[in-house]
Amino acid sequence: MDPAFPPAGKNEPPVQAMLAPLAAQTAATKPRSAWPRFLLLLLFLVFLGSLILNLMLISAVGLTRFGGLESDARIREQFVSGDRSAADTVAVFSIEGTILSGEGFFRRQLNHAHKEWKAGRLKALVLRVNSPGGTINGSDYMYHHLKEFRQETKIPIVVSMGALAASGGYYVSMAVGDKPETIFAEPTTWTGSIGVIIPHYNLAGTMEKLGIQEDNITSGPLKDMGSFFRPLNPEEKKVFEDLVDEGFQRFKEVIREGRPRFEKDPEALDKIATGQVFTAEQAKENGLVDQIGYLEEAVDQATAKAGLRKEDVKVVRYRPEPSLADVLFGNDAKAPMSPDLAQFLEATTPRAYYLCTWLPGLGATPMK
Repeated sequence: MDPAFPPAGKNEPPVQAMLAPLAAQTAATKPRSAWPRFLLLLLFLVFLGSLILNLMLISAVGLTRFGGLESDARIREQFVSGDRSAADTVAVFSIEGTILSGEGFFRRQLNHAHKEWKAGRLKALVLRVNSPGGTINGSDYMYHHLKEFRQETKIPIVVSMGALAASGGYYVSMAVGDKPETIFAEPTTWTGSIGVIIPHYNLAGTMEKLGIQEDNITSGPLKDMGSFFRPLNPEEKKVFEDLVDEGFQRFKEVIREGRPRFEKDPEALDKIATGQVFTAEQAKENGLVDQIGYLEEAVDQATAKAGLRKEDVKVVRYRPEPSLADVLFGNDAKAPMSPDLAQFLEATTPRAYYLCTWLPGLGATPMK
């Protein structure tokens, strides 16, 4: 037997026995596959791309939330009803949430409405109010600028009250003027709450139990009036009462201007200006609103007052232009809650409110 060909094993065919050494040598010299390296490179590129994208999103969301893009945000018109191709527009202008300064979304809506009126497209405005009110200054700011807009444009403005149009929310509604049949409340609306409040909480007892004493250094005896850490003294109370009375008189003047029946009968207004909240039916009986009806009926009234048919107008609602954060995370995306010294100081500053709430300063504040 040729020694180059060793004998086959008992259980191994002769041919396989001959090819076994050759297969082993081929396997040893076969080059490695490139697939593992390719997959590693692909995973690295995916990770790098994800990292860059996240950094871009954080930057965009940060700009949107902290003011970099907010001031430049535009108003978009959301189609509600009517003829999409109509040249004449009736717009729903929203005032929602607690009123603060009157800037922000309110100001952008007003600027947009003014631009649309100048272009000849805006023919009537429906003021959709769903607010418990807010600061005296913010409420008066909105009232003043809406009144100026009405006087300049001469277009009809109709109010449609939502769930709550109380205190400062009612104050702003007076911007429609003394035109008849211009204030609509829904059947379940609460309105009224005509009055002023300066919140004050006396925590002196709690501070005493905790062993904390107030020791302010002030330039005058009234500089720290309204401190939560002690009761109001008679002098402080008198100062705050005078501030409340002045704001209250201003509130009633605005109502008398917007509701002529109270100009003729001021005692009727004094009788209901107790801070009480009224249902829609009660408000109508007391002359605070004209009609009980929904947004659609207020739109129809505004259209009719503009001398147009509802088939010939386009009804739109002003909305904020969605930001990148809104598109990526939804319209309810909010910055995480975090302690903020400025917000704390804002909440503890003595201030007069046209506000319907038992916890001033703690309500939602979307309307700036």
